[in-house]
Amino acid sequence: MRPTVLIPEFLLPRILKRRIQSLHGRGPERYNDSGPSILGASQAAALERKAKSLPLRTGALAIKKGMTAVYDPETGKRTPCTVVQLDRVQVVSHKTVKEHGYYAVQVGCGWKHPSNVTRPQLGHFTKHKVSPKRHVSEFRVKDERGLLKIGKIITPSWFQVGQYVDARANCKGKGFAGGMKRHGFKGQPASHGVSLTHRAMGSAGQSQGGGSRVYPGKKMAGRMGGQRVTVQNVEILSTDEEKGIVVLRGCIAGPNKGIVNIQDAIKKPFPAPPTMDLPATEISATPAAAP
Repeated sequence: MRPTVLIPEFLLPRILKRRIQSLHGRGPERYNDSGPSILGASQAAALERKAKSLPLRTGALAIKKGMTAVYDPETGKRTPCTVVQLDRVQVVSHKTVKEHGYYAVQVGCGWKHPSNVTRPQLGHFTKHKVSPKRHVSEFRVKDERGLLKIGKIITPSWFQVGQYVDARANCKGKGFAGGMKRHGFKGQPASHGVSLTHRAMGSAGQSQGGGSRVYPGKKMAGRMGGQRVTVQNVEILSTDEEKGIVVLRGCIAGPNKGIVNIQDAIKKPFPAPPTMDLPATEISATPAAAP
């Protein structure tokens, strides 16, 4: 066994720790009084983390009709707005935690001839006794209270004037675009020795210092547009129940005749009182209690 070598204390390295200590001791945590919580991997833990970022109600599918403007007769102020229309928006089915791991409402709009629908889709619509829909989309909700009765028609009165919504749509596709149009590059000089490269991107990387490669995420020419865009906190100016029209303040993504998903904004207070039906289980048990 090797003998233990004793080193004098003055030869040991000294590690100085200088810090300012509070006279009142350590206070509570700023964001979490009980300390950081342990992240769980279960479905219940995932739903708990998403509880504050999921709306209480389902949304609706709308067709973008175009933009216009409204004027205030008293002040003369002009407000640009977007007009969307709800065309036979109906609840098709539900997604539950027990079967799918989360809560969601499947909503469809429009109409499609049964001969133009695939047999699996036609069987899905037939199972829930809903006419074939041209467009179908899902809306996540917080819990089972947001599950509307299957077959319920969603009209513009589902949204309240003055509330805020999030509008999601696919923006216009521009095809293959260069660096100046896609990323706003300045371009090369118009003269002074530049020949035939006025709109060229220029260098894409180093020769040796950067590893002789192009870094991931480099802004270059490529396909522009066509991706999902969400415009948050859009105010509802007015609704028309007879024509199925909802007027939104400002502009939203997507071309005219495109599909727009509208749902309660998650960064604004939810409508009070929330216009919600009873859960699907309570509706089937007590149909007279439903509004």
